[in-house]
Amino acid sequence: MTFVDDLQWRGLIQDSTDPDELRKALDDGSITFYVGFDPTAASLHVGHLMQVLTASRLQRAGHRPLLLVGGATGQIGDPRESAERTLNPPEVVEAWVLRIREQLAPFVTYDGENAAIPVNNLDWTGPMSVIEFLRDVGKHFPVNKMLARDVVRNRLESGISFTEFSYQLLQANDFYQLHVRNGCSLQFGGSDQWGNITAGVDFVRRRGAGPVHAFVTPLVLKADGTKFGKTEGGAVWLDPAMTSPYAFYQFWINSDDRDVSRYLKYFSFKSREELEELEKATAERPQARLAQRALAEELTALVHGAEEARQAVAASQALFGRGSLEELSAETLRAALSEAGLFTVRGELPPAGALLKESGLVASANEARRTITEGGAYVNNERITDGEAVIPESALLHGRFLVLRRGKRTFAGVEIVK
Repeated sequence: MTFVDDLQWRGLIQDSTDPDELRKALDDGSITFYVGFDPTAASLHVGHLMQVLTASRLQRAGHRPLLLVGGATGQIGDPRESAERTLNPPEVVEAWVLRIREQLAPFVTYDGENAAIPVNNLDWTGPMSVIEFLRDVGKHFPVNKMLARDVVRNRLESGISFTEFSYQLLQANDFYQLHVRNGCSLQFGGSDQWGNITAGVDFVRRRGAGPVHAFVTPLVLKADGTKFGKTEGGAVWLDPAMTSPYAFYQFWINSDDRDVSRYLKYFSFKSREELEELEKATAERPQARLAQRALAEELTALVHGAEEARQAVAASQALFGRGSLEELSAETLRAALSEAGLFTVRGELPPAGALLKESGLVASANEARRTITEGGAYVNNERITDGEAVIPESALLHGRFLVLRRGKRTFAGVEIVK
């Protein structure tokens, strides 16, 4: 199976400018490609992983990545369907560029014959005057074609600024500049970027350069039609300070059975044979959630490292009594308890029954006593039998945490603050 065959089997090519020429370019030798990320926040999120990991696949197949973090386009903003974007100050965008560059680094290699190169479109857009931009770029863009773009057409009634309207020109010029400067002959991105990307292909041709190629990956949606990468708490970020490695792991482990096979094809580096075997094993033992576990472990290790992945797995098991809580780091334990519900106790610890009630695991003191006498209450995975007993300080994990559990699967956390 060729590299392009593998991309197609995984469903990673939704549209391309010329399928036959794209196949020839990718299967017959090494080319230089680029993918862009606009710094519209301090971190990338899981919605960006499709592009990040596809770039990694291309490099592993022998192609050279240009990873563009848009210091210029990030100050403008690609038009949204809903309303005009709020423009961030240049110094904020500049700081986000550096942070996102660091996030991208672990997914590629900067050594070897096809070493990745970080690029910033502010380097060529910043020095360009308005006259140069209008003459050298704007002259090549028929307004009727720009108006035909779905997001622009949908915004005409509510209003769209010239700033956002011009975004397509900036991105198209990026492709031309990278073609001239770095020999870039391929751009890829998400399917929502198809109009911008094909505008860049056309612009390169109009400037007498090329040929160049493009493809887009599909929009990732959940089986229920909701947006991928969103939880009740908001976006799932790649920055561990914004989404803990444990919460990141839980996002993937909770994948719907209808979605997980597709997610594995998109995001896993396992071979086709491995994925088909995993799919078969999952179908035979669906209760074991083998596919979800494989997906969560692989992606957590890719994004946060093998040790954080190990801690996330250990925490997931230990909280339900299938592992040692003492082996978990304070950071992992706190993150896991925060996901379940972590409440703070100041001063002395109340009796065990009161802790169950205050944590929300039971609704009343009577229910707490009944749960304990029936053998359904645990502190740090140890069954408790006396609701009036006070937990000794020696039982505190890392000197400040307790894990309360009712039954097999309902738990909460306590943090002691002196």
